[in-house]
Amino acid sequence: MISQEDIFQIGSKKEFEKITLKVFRHQYDTNLVYQQFCNFLKKNKTNVKSLTEIPFLPIQFFKSHNVLSSSEPVEQIFTSSGTTGMQTSKHLVTDVSWYEMSYRLGFSEFYGNIEDYCVLALLPSYLEREGSSLIYMVEDLIQSSNHTDSGFYLHNHNELLQKIEKLNKEGQNTILIGVTYALLDLIEYAQATSFPLTELGGNLIIMETGGMKGKRKEMIREELHSLLCNGFGVSKIHSEYGMTELLSQAYSLGDGVFECPPWMQILIRDTEDALTYVSEGKTGGINVIDLANINSCSFIATQDLGKKHPNHSFEVLGRFDHSDIRGCNLMVI
Repeated sequence: MISQEDIFQIGSKKEFEKITLKVFRHQYDTNLVYQQFCNFLKKNKTNVKSLTEIPFLPIQFFKSHNVLSSSEPVEQIFTSSGTTGMQTSKHLVTDVSWYEMSYRLGFSEFYGNIEDYCVLALLPSYLEREGSSLIYMVEDLIQSSNHTDSGFYLHNHNELLQKIEKLNKEGQNTILIGVTYALLDLIEYAQATSFPLTELGGNLIIMETGGMKGKRKEMIREELHSLLCNGFGVSKIHSEYGMTELLSQAYSLGDGVFECPPWMQILIRDTEDALTYVSEGKTGGINVIDLANINSCSFIATQDLGKKHPNHSFEVLGRFDHSDIRGCNLMVI
């Protein structure tokens, strides 16, 4: 039996690998979809001895199959966003406390105590549909902050700007979590109404979490972050890398360089051969080990392109051609 303590108290590279192989054996035994995929690749419990030998399930399987490593009842179904007619992903979660533990500990790993912040959320495209794992997380962070001004905003830009101004005058540390196009809309509204937004960035963290959702033209990260920095009067833009099929998030504190919590790791696969890996600094497909996904699948081959740095941090560089536009922080090259 693998417990939450086993996963969320990982303290070393050796311990991570040991528990990861244990999770692989557990999911091979209990997840029929994953087992069949492994068998197709002629991989099983006896011949997988290291992380790089573990098969990574293509993320598309979450659209066509129920990916489960548990016989317990499903407590929560998280679904991906998608345009009309597009098949969406489903992440069946049998124990949502794993997700709650993952994002709470993950946040504190990078930002400290949530009660030190006021949390503002500008996530209209997520709020306007059901089943968003991002909304579930942010709603809990808002409540956990215990700050009376924390909350969601939809299209009430003036109210949000007044709130940011009030919090700035109070010297309150504030995180504004926003989908990219909505953050740009807020900047344009402030400029159109001559609101002094650029003067309020002293205690403000801007965290962008997602692309344009079809609302605006996609742009490269450097251009986007320059616009956001200038518009909000901040020196860095923070980012969150997560998706429907994961229960953990990586965070960037600036410059588009992400780091994972101790129970999550990124591998970069060769774009020409999905079963081999490229060296640090080279571009390839992003494979994610998310040990919080204990009851679904912890080994996911995403459709994102990225590269890894020597200190295990990584960048997201775009997407494979012809793949659906979805998920968080999927910037085009």
